[in-house]
Amino acid sequence: MTLPVALTGPHTVLDTTFVGVSTKMYMGYAQSLAWLEQLVAEVDARPALAAGRVVPFVIPSFPVLPEAVRLMADTPLVLGAQNCGWSDGPWTGEVSPSMLAELGVGLVEIGHAERRRYFAEDEAMIALKVSAAVDAGLTPLLCVGESEILDHAGGPAAAADAVYGQIKAAVSRDWSLASTLIIAYEPVWAIGAPEPASAEYVSKVVAALRSALAQHGLAGIPIIYGGSAKPGLLPQLDGVSGLFLGRFAHDAANFGRVLDEALALPN
Repeated sequence: MTLPVALTGPHTVLDTTFVGVSTKMYMGYAQSLAWLEQLVAEVDARPALAAGRVVPFVIPSFPVLPEAVRLMADTPLVLGAQNCGWSDGPWTGEVSPSMLAELGVGLVEIGHAERRRYFAEDEAMIALKVSAAVDAGLTPLLCVGESEILDHAGGPAAAADAVYGQIKAAVSRDWSLASTLIIAYEPVWAIGAPEPASAEYVSKVVAALRSALAQHGLAGIPIIYGGSAKPGLLPQLDGVSGLFLGRFAHDAANFGRVLDEALALPN
């Protein structure tokens, strides 16, 4: 299940809006399948999604992926994986990007703050995973974000500098590789918080990041926001390509509400 948009060439900010959700490890197998059925119903209830201007994606746990392919068949939903290994071979417990692609996965989450912090994934490992995912035909959903609240006058610019450095490391300074990415801007301090970062702050960080990426011809690549994102946030954002939802979308109706907000955005 590949993404219905080309991510290998120049983009403009408003080309496509992405609305996605990860279950992390909050759901068991049966609960995940029941939730996916509800999510498919939300998508099916919105035939305007077929036009491709809004791309919904879902990232369940690894054991759910094969059945998710069946449940999501003939829908606009794109299937993602929460992680991947950096190659085929003798890596016990890992899942290769090539196997994910064979299953029908279209994108893979790489570099989430929890992976960086609790599983000691450094920039070198993240770069290996990004390269391997691209080689397998997957779209990397690269998670980046500053670790501390930067609420002083230069906060958004400093945050954008930190994020730019993470992207540069993830593509090993090969900026042509960056054109294959979807960037998930997730301030670490906002993940799991009661409220997301403010719309003004997110918009300023993304604007500064796009300015930095412009020197490589990448000002228009997709940059979505994650970090306690929920209904009501998307219409307030400026220059942001969508939302990466977490626990708030574990109620499928909330996912539908954000899809409605995305569909209502001006072309």
